[in-house]
Amino acid sequence: MSLQIELEHHRKTLIVRLNGELDHHTADAVKAKMEEAILRGNVSHIILSLKDLSFMDSSGLGVILGRYKLITAKGGRMVVCDVNPSVYRLFEMSGLFKIVSVEDNESRALQSLEVAL
Repeated sequence: MSLQIELEHHRKTLIVRLNGELDHHTADAVKAKMEEAILRGNVSHIILSLKDLSFMDSSGLGVILGRYKLITAKGGRMVVCDVNPSVYRLFEMSGLFKIVSVEDNESRALQSLEVAL
């Protein structure tokens, strides 16, 4: 299975929806698309919607951590939402939840960032 990447701009927030598998085969494409959108657009924050992400490995964690560093260097925030149980466990084990906020869904993620806008 491959990965589909959907990008949407909402004010200064980039919403990234991932569908499929985020692994060493697809990590570079996600990294490139997100970086291009961040650097090209007027993006201050990122919402990463993982509702349709069926699998993620350490390569995916690296992509997320790298984009987190990029957006926080610009003074922004990253929020992850709609995380399925297996990916949630990977986030917990890696300690990623200690630095990245998590919300139940996209609307709650947007609400959490409205304070920062």
